[in-house]
Amino acid sequence: MTEELEIEFKNLLSQEHFHSLCNYFSLSEQDFKQQVNHYFDTDSFTLKDAGCALRIREKNSKDILTFKQPAAVGILETHQPLHAQEKEIALHTGELPPGPVQEKVEKLIVEGKLAYFGSLTTFRAEKKYKSGLIVLDYSRYLNKEDYEIEFEVSDYDTGREQFADLLSSLNIPFTKTKNKVRRFYEQKYQSFQ
Repeated sequence: MTEELEIEFKNLLSQEHFHSLCNYFSLSEQDFKQQVNHYFDTDSFTLKDAGCALRIREKNSKDILTFKQPAAVGILETHQPLHAQEKEIALHTGELPPGPVQEKVEKLIVEGKLAYFGSLTTFRAEKKYKSGLIVLDYSRYLNKEDYEIEFEVSDYDTGREQFADLLSSLNIPFTKTKNKVRRFYEQKYQSFQ
């Protein structure tokens, strides 16, 4: 199990701005790697309502269970590796294997049980930039696609300034951007209406 504090800035992009950033950072199609996020919550969205998220990420032939929860600055992430059988049980039953993620989730869920809500596939490229890491994502989920830039940093103030400068220098408008799981759930809500 590992815990880490995630401080990141993000901005949704048009397809044109996404390709401009790929050129700016000299990223080619080969630089993008696929990852799949499988999202979980209760039927009443207990985790979402608490500002939390639970996912299994498939990346580089590995499965990692991650619980995200708000922190004073950024998001506290708790990670736990999964075996293939543990992943299959979670996807089919909503049951998590014993460990720190399960313990944190159980503290929040007083009624109801976890259910698998679906997946989001991302093609991601990363590049070191100034004090952090630039992440360019092209994501597909629930008959929708979007483009996003993230800037992962260790210092909030420095990162915010560097991210704003980058967007400004490339004439990319700043947009208040929800995280992937929020966008996924909003799209899922729309499919029910």
